[in-house]
Amino acid sequence: QVQLVESGGGLVQPGGSLRLSCAASGSNLEIVTLGWYRWYRQAPGKERELVAHITSDGSTNYADSVKGRFTVSRDNAKNTVSLQMNSLKPEDTAVYYCNAFCTWSKKDYWGQGTQVTVSS
Repeated sequence: QVQLVESGGGLVQPGGSLRLSCAASGSNLEIVTLGWYRWYRQAPGKERELVAHITSDGSTNYADSVKGRFTVSRDNAKNTVSLQMNSLKPEDTAVYYCNAFCTWSKKDYWGQGTQVTVSS
């Protein structure tokens, strides 16, 4: 089993920045075989949407709504993935979830989510 724990959420003014982190712990075999990580978000009354994706070799993809403002990165040595969010807008307000897929066990893991609120 793998546990994913997000941190770094909070309240920020429009135009501000936040950095979310997701730390993986648990089964060493599963952790070293985690393929891609993804960040999702879910705003009240809306469906969960994919925000950013990073593969095991560092290739990234972003939702159009965050391109140029958000950057996803991973540190395989520390078993962490981060989401740097700049130029935040009120519409970025949501609970942000970390998601990872283990290529060995074929299991999909989720964190508990962290709240990001962008408001003046």
